[in-house]
Amino acid sequence: MAKGSVGVKSALAVALVVVVVLALTNVWNPFPSIWDRINRSQPLSDPDVVWQQRVGGSPKSVTIAGNAVVLEYRTRVEARSLATGIRLWERKADWAAVAGGDRDPVVAVGKLLVKGYELLDPESGAVRRRDNRAIGVWTYRNALLDVRCGDPRECTLTAWDPRGNAPLWTAFLPGVRAGLFADNPEVLGSRRLTTERVQEEAGGPEMMPPLLGFPVDHRVHIVDTATGRTVHETQPGEQDRIVVVGGRMLRIEARSADGTCYFTLIARDPANGQEVWRREGINLRTADGGGCVQREDPQGGQNVVVGVAADARETVLDAYDGRLLWVGARGEKLLAVDDRYALSRSADKQRVAGREHAIEAARWTRPVNPDGGAALTPYAAVIVDRKPDRIIALDPRSGRELALLRSSAEVFAVGPTGMVIGDGRDIGFYRFAGVPAAPPAGPGPGNPDADPGDGTACGGPKQEACPPDGGKDG
Repeated sequence: MAKGSVGVKSALAVALVVVVVLALTNVWNPFPSIWDRINRSQPLSDPDVVWQQRVGGSPKSVTIAGNAVVLEYRTRVEARSLATGIRLWERKADWAAVAGGDRDPVVAVGKLLVKGYELLDPESGAVRRRDNRAIGVWTYRNALLDVRCGDPRECTLTAWDPRGNAPLWTAFLPGVRAGLFADNPEVLGSRRLTTERVQEEAGGPEMMPPLLGFPVDHRVHIVDTATGRTVHETQPGEQDRIVVVGGRMLRIEARSADGTCYFTLIARDPANGQEVWRREGINLRTADGGGCVQREDPQGGQNVVVGVAADARETVLDAYDGRLLWVGARGEKLLAVDDRYALSRSADKQRVAGREHAIEAARWTRPVNPDGGAALTPYAAVIVDRKPDRIIALDPRSGRELALLRSSAEVFAVGPTGMVIGDGRDIGFYRFAGVPAAPPAGPGPGNPDADPGDGTACGGPKQEACPPDGGKDG
């Protein structure tokens, strides 16, 4: 028995030495797979995701770009297949941002302190266009803007179709507030309402607004994004803040008196400077403290802004015409808002309601725990609940359930067919119920940009310009 035991031990020792030698010579290395089995992660959700992959670090941002998922890290960017999670390509880069819609996305990548950028195909990683002069890039669903400066006070803003090779227009700016190098530098608009466990950019790039406000040397330069013309230039007062939302220039005046701040909101048409509407007494939460110094842009989404009325009820205003689109009940809390919908939590913190602007009755309601939150994307309303942890995706108009997951993961990205969730280094894709694998041609959760037939999807004073006949270049 002793001799047999010694023989077995000797054979195992020899086998171990052979395995070590093979691993050191890169012939065969079983140790990573063994460690992966030992350290295998638990499923991200129940029901399980379509695929789950462990990535090389915690991503800074995750975006669904057509049939790919683009992950931005501190010093690199990679793309993975939306269908399988398999890595498609990887590049060294200090920043990355996705432009384009569901059918024509591109990935802009660049390096800090280096001029220029490259536009990559999300699925292949191939370079579609290269620039070596730009110092700033803004990415939208229907366009990409870049800016290049011959000197600090002589800059050119250029608009591109996401997959186009010829500029749509160029505009002069006497400088920009952008470093070398950055994606999506500050413009004067509205801030999204956010919630924990849903990334702020989860819905991907937004449509380019009809007007953009660029802060330059304490002045605001307003550019018409349909033509590239600078339509207005102004300087705010010391206690004022100017933002550009919904095709209007909004001047927020804050005056300190009686230990509080008094607000006046004035909307002007930048083309002629004429006042269009004004409202008194609505606090857009741009100031903090009794000094009424305004340090923040107002919260909102696309063509709407969010405020608090004098009776402490939250409100949603149409920035174009000043209408009150929604006024909450006492104690009701607005959780998310965009051009079409608003999500609010009841005063007793027991339910979330989905509403369509200018329609008084709620479209749908859903129970939620007091610690739960919600977010709106172009494809789904997302509710993240606590105790127990759940992720719920709903059609924002009807409340139809697209997903109900028992999960404590974070929602990284939401697309037309599903969402990417993650926890630490693990990410996975969950496909929505009842949504086709490819975005449908008509309007709905799978294709929010389609024209519903009433002419509101493009054109007009509040919408982006309609694309020319024949579709986009590329």
